[in-house]
Amino acid sequence: MSEGTPGTANPMHRKPVIPIRYVLLVAVLFGSLAATSCATRGYYAYRVPPPPPPRMAGAIGFAPGPGFVWIDGFYDLRGSSWVWVSGYWTRPPHPRAIWVAPSWERHGNRYRYHRGRWRR
Repeated sequence: MSEGTPGTANPMHRKPVIPIRYVLLVAVLFGSLAATSCATRGYYAYRVPPPPPPRMAGAIGFAPGPGFVWIDGFYDLRGSSWVWVSGYWTRPPHPRAIWVAPSWERHGNRYRYHRGRWRR
C-alpha cells in the first residue's frame, strides 16, 4: 500500500498523545503556583515560643522631611529568636497608608506573632 491509501498506519500522520500523568503534573504545578502567588501578599501569622522581652525605649528625633512617618522599634522573630529592630523614619508606600505595628497574642499556652504591615 502507498502512503496516501486510506486505512494505512503511517507513523508520520499520528496525532501526538500526551500521557495523563504529564497533564496532572502540569495541573498540580500551576495550581501550586497560583496558591503560592495568592498567599504572598495576604495576611499570615505563625506560632512561636514565649513572647519577646519588654520593648526598648529610645529617642525619636525629628522627621527628615515632609511626608515621613515614624515606625516604632519592635522585636522581630528571626528563626527562633527575637531580635530588636530599631525604629526609623520612612515614607508610606501609598497615600493614606497606615502602619500596623507587629504584635503577638496568646493562644492557650502558645503565642501567635503577626508581622508589621502597611494597611490601605
